[in-house]
Amino acid sequence: MRDIAVVGSLNVDVSVRVPRFVRPGETLRASGLEVGAGGKGLNQAIAAARLGGRVRMIGRVGADPFAGIALAALRAAGVDPTYVEVLPAERTGVALITVDEATGQNQIAVAGGANKAVRPEHVRDALAAFRASGVLLVQLELPPETVDAALELARASHVRTVLDPAPVRELTDATLAKIDVLTPNETEAEALAGMPVHDVESAAAAAAALQARTRGDVVVTLGAGGCVWAHATGFEHVPAPPVRALDTTGAGDAFNGALAVALARGEPLSRALREAVRAGAAATLRHGAAAAMPTLADVLALPEVR
Repeated sequence: MRDIAVVGSLNVDVSVRVPRFVRPGETLRASGLEVGAGGKGLNQAIAAARLGGRVRMIGRVGADPFAGIALAALRAAGVDPTYVEVLPAERTGVALITVDEATGQNQIAVAGGANKAVRPEHVRDALAAFRASGVLLVQLELPPETVDAALELARASHVRTVLDPAPVRELTDATLAKIDVLTPNETEAEALAGMPVHDVESAAAAAAALQARTRGDVVVTLGAGGCVWAHATGFEHVPAPPVRALDTTGAGDAFNGALAVALARGEPLSRALREAVRAGAAATLRHGAAAAMPTLADVLALPEVR
């Protein structure tokens, strides 16, 4: 298996559970206050490590107590934090999360902190990590020029690139051309393709439109509906195992982490996606983000898809 490089955000998540989402100007009683490591980059790195990947994290944190929470979580999962830099003048990123107890759905507000200070030169300083890797995982919680630098360095190092376009923003054709596998959820696919996504057929149409721009593979994740994969010759729907979700906060990150592990192991994308949807489903069975990233045993315990 080749290594996995993750260029992305490191946050601390402060989450509560609510009976329903708060309306403007309203105050609700919340329960289940939790403080733990998060950030899409950190979550995906931990997911990949727990599923057997050899992972190096590239990012930045502030010189504050929250940094210790994030770094301790990486080390506990077996992620190499050599390229995580501590910036004395910055604060570690923080995400405020509310989870609807009835549905498991979430709302998230993020203060980026040190993540906004991850620069292209910081990525280039991690050249050794790229050269040792078979897969790059990157998201959009970092500055656009930093994301582009990571994709360019991966291409130059013959590393397969997987981009999770979250939080969604417009992507240029030049950026899309550097992506081997693009993994938007329904909302992100709608924004990027400019068309509604509400079922498998509309997800396939959006994925096909994006695939025509990327020339790579596009995978639209559909939560409990699994995912739709558009490639050069058509599309395929990959269903997810049936589960009763408690918290969907980290499902997409578990999906991407598992996808990276399977690709680093040399699996074809068709098989990698079957592993990824199972990992995403497993992540919904626990509360939290990084804490909910599944192990291989968690994934194997799920029911088979019929």
